[in-house]
Amino acid sequence: MDKIIGRLTVFFEEPFWVGIFERISDDGLSACKVVFGAEPKDYEVYDFILRNYGRLKFSPAVKNEQKRSSSNPKRVQREVKKQLQTVGIGTKSQQALQLQREEMKAERKQISREQKEAEKERMFELKQQKRKEKHRGR
Repeated sequence: MDKIIGRLTVFFEEPFWVGIFERISDDGLSACKVVFGAEPKDYEVYDFILRNYGRLKFSPAVKNEQKRSSSNPKRVQREVKKQLQTVGIGTKSQQALQLQREEMKAERKQISREQKEAEKERMFELKQQKRKEKHRGR
């Protein structure tokens, strides 16, 4: 059975509060960045997760070596304390977000290229039509 771990890190990135959703599964780590604006309350974050998690666009998976969790409760407590003290996001998440940015950039570039070509074609057709109208009857 596949094991999927989800993690949300909320932090202040000048001038807005940002949330990084991380999804860790067998195929790797994928991330999604969400800008909250003002500092979100706990219940607002929970409500956002319930309403919008299905619509989030996660980045492609980046390979991630998973550590086996230890069963020692003191060690688990230390790891939780360590995670609470670290601020920001991990480098794997940053890589995943960068990959997502590059894909979105390529997609925007493709769309804009198609729009330019369509506009060029439209202008050519308009020019041809005007030419034909000028020479009508002669």
